[in-house]
Amino acid sequence: MDIYINKILYNRSLVDGPGIRTVIFLQGCDIKCSGCHNEKTWNMLDGHKISVKELFNLINDVTINKKVTISGGEPLLQLEALRELLKLFKDNNYDIALYTGHIKDELPKDLLPYLTYLKTGRFIKEKQTSVIPYVGSTNQCFERVDNIETIEK
Repeated sequence: MDIYINKILYNRSLVDGPGIRTVIFLQGCDIKCSGCHNEKTWNMLDGHKISVKELFNLINDVTINKKVTISGGEPLLQLEALRELLKLFKDNNYDIALYTGHIKDELPKDLLPYLTYLKTGRFIKEKQTSVIPYVGSTNQCFERVDNIETIEK
């Protein structure tokens, strides 16, 4: 199965979940929040198509600590490919954070067992913050889902 990506930041992020993380920016977004810092990810056709297995192998070959964040765009837009990717990461003992603009109730429940962390909620420019870890606006929630611990707002 193929997946569309925008870019990968290998072993560089300290702001997309706990620890030094590799971040995969998936291509395509149907939410398109005003003030989004990733507008270049909106159009699916602007992405790079790659097989899920090849993407996993690229990341697995260079990720130093098995911490990965899947962001976008909107990852849920490529749901079947996302499921396949999450399974590969989980089967290989990765710490996985998923960033989505949807609320938790809109997330397919079968994804939760794959995740360590989940960031939910649309970015709202008027509620922008730089003091709450791992979110862009105060309405968003970042939580640990493997033991349901919410990172305080």
